[in-house]
Amino acid sequence: MSELKVIDHYFYDEAAYDYHDGGYVPLEEPQTPEKPLTIPEILKPDNETATDMYYTIVAQTGEVQLMPGEKTKTWGYNAPLLGKTVVFKKGKTIHLHLVNHLPEVTTFHWHGLAIPGPIEDGGCHAPVYPGESCDVTFKIDQPAAFVWLHAHPCPSTAEQVWHGLAAGAIVQDDHESSLPLPRNYGVDDIPVILQDRRFHENNQWNYREDYDPDGVAGPTPMINGTINPYFDVTTQKVRLRFLDGANRREFRLHFSDNLEFTQIAGDLSLLPHPVKMTKLLITCAERQEIIVDFGKYKPGDVVTLYSDDVPLLRFRIHEFKPDNTMIPDTLFETPDPAVDPDLPVHHVTLDGMDETVAMNGKKFKMDRIDYKMPMGKVQLWDICNTNPAPGMIHPYHMHGTAFEVILRNGHAPYPNELGLKDTVAINPGEHVVIKVWFHVSGVFMYHCHIIEHEDGGMMAQLQVIDPANPDKKYHLMNHMTLMKAFAEERHVPMDQLWLGGMDSYKKMGEEM
Repeated sequence: MSELKVIDHYFYDEAAYDYHDGGYVPLEEPQTPEKPLTIPEILKPDNETATDMYYTIVAQTGEVQLMPGEKTKTWGYNAPLLGKTVVFKKGKTIHLHLVNHLPEVTTFHWHGLAIPGPIEDGGCHAPVYPGESCDVTFKIDQPAAFVWLHAHPCPSTAEQVWHGLAAGAIVQDDHESSLPLPRNYGVDDIPVILQDRRFHENNQWNYREDYDPDGVAGPTPMINGTINPYFDVTTQKVRLRFLDGANRREFRLHFSDNLEFTQIAGDLSLLPHPVKMTKLLITCAERQEIIVDFGKYKPGDVVTLYSDDVPLLRFRIHEFKPDNTMIPDTLFETPDPAVDPDLPVHHVTLDGMDETVAMNGKKFKMDRIDYKMPMGKVQLWDICNTNPAPGMIHPYHMHGTAFEVILRNGHAPYPNELGLKDTVAINPGEHVVIKVWFHVSGVFMYHCHIIEHEDGGMMAQLQVIDPANPDKKYHLMNHMTLMKAFAEERHVPMDQLWLGGMDSYKKMGEEM
């Protein structure tokens, strides 16, 4: 890798960082014994052939020893908390058997996969009820990336993710596999799922008590479901696959000694070229992959990863062999399809804060299509955060596709967002132009990924039309169907049902 300029700032507008929020919950260093970082196991396929992969994904309850004392009640996928890492291989057809062992309805949303919607995508129109299962099939046709699985039942997505329903998944392809990058999972290739929690009486989580319509946060950092973790470094170079799996919190990452690192990937692809940095801001739902070179350290040293001034993860240095491999100057050729001249720029606004959140001035309705576009066509979308400064940074996410960031307020994108993305953070008052195209059809959501904001209505829905089947109809559920299910499963009458997103609609005098 040739010599690169080192980026030593976080981008974005400092006045909009979450620590300026009136309800901001500062992180605190845990005063508990250090624990080895939990590395999620790789989920073994039920079967794999040259063309197909078969998995069973189980949403389940559990208990985990997170803090001294009583275990914390948690939810997870094929695990008591978070989940095992699923591997998808480009070109293969994936068969999933989805099982719900939870006490209430859930969905299985594959955040970052370009697969048909609304059923395969797993948004709110694909419920799996307690004790039931369903089967979905789709083909992987996208570049190598770190994607993730999380629950997405409206309007209780945030609460179920807070319970623990979030897990990583790795898309593999031949191009990424040909590059000299660390990929020995669990040794030099590590998922790092960044979250936060507040522990209440008997070490339990209490989502309703912590509820904030601008996003629930807690003071205790939780990394891969571990409190106060360390990782034993046994190789000179380590690849960290960051996922901001928090409901609200953005993380401003840096290492002790101002250690430089190299970003190699974003949400849905490698970057075109590596970017050297000392500081990295990651917002809700984003993924950022970096390579850290520990070559200047000796056994016994400790290198610490921080968010602001709070330690998140300590790297304990052990003996390792010298590693002189170089990161290639070119990592990926980002697709650059031509914009269809017949499609005008589509405008999306992210509006409001607290209970007033909306998209294009309207709150989300599950049975309403807000926009239609043809599959295979390429269009520019202008996404505007209408909050006046200082406001909030809104992380904008689209289901079912990857997009390219083209402009930020008329200027070039940040250098570490030049690959394919599915989530982009937008400053208050800022317009971000993205290039959008779909190679699968269906109904898809797009929304702010502060999860309480999407539950509260900052979400819309588009239908991607397949020209070979332009009249295809989709059965779209409404909010009341899911809310009645929650009420029945929680054994409360409808007038006593509480779901976080409901408050937002009630305050605005809108029906769900």
